[in-house]
Amino acid sequence: MTRVVRRATIDDVWAVHEIARESWHAAYDDVLGPETVDEVVDDWYAIGDLESAITDVSGREDAAFLVAERAPGQSSAAGLERGSEPRGFAHAVPWPEDTAVAFLARLYVRPDDWNEGTGTALIERLETGLSPAFDRIRLAVLTANEVGVSFYESRGFDRVETRPSDLAAGLEEHVYERQLSTADE
Repeated sequence: MTRVVRRATIDDVWAVHEIARESWHAAYDDVLGPETVDEVVDDWYAIGDLESAITDVSGREDAAFLVAERAPGQSSAAGLERGSEPRGFAHAVPWPEDTAVAFLARLYVRPDDWNEGTGTALIERLETGLSPAFDRIRLAVLTANEVGVSFYESRGFDRVETRPSDLAAGLEEHVYERQLSTADE
């Protein structure tokens, strides 16, 4: 399915917030419980914070906040046609301790779009659109997020570490990295 990937704007904030909520509930309700998921989303994806994040990356080569939409006239596997409504988003910033690393802080897709290429389109656009100063991209995903773990591993990310998560006691997260292509390759 064809995806249109573009830079997020302030007009996308509510859609991004709802994509985060839908994705978190689908991935983490069984692990964290629905109430905790709502609390995390309301905290981590507060409207004002999302507005700031989108504004902060505007015009920067070393960071991006992207949204993916279905191409006009396409529908999901469930038969839903949503026009140009955002179906997923990704947010990448420089890794604070290593200027050669881009940190994929967020990548979420509406659950009814899972396995339809939305996440892949976002990753590909990030990798080709970020500053050439980056040689790799890094991310962390909770070990309990089987969909996320499977997605990143199927896209060639290598697990470099498993560590305790700051989200809740007893939870762990995998850290993944992947080399970015250079013009010389």
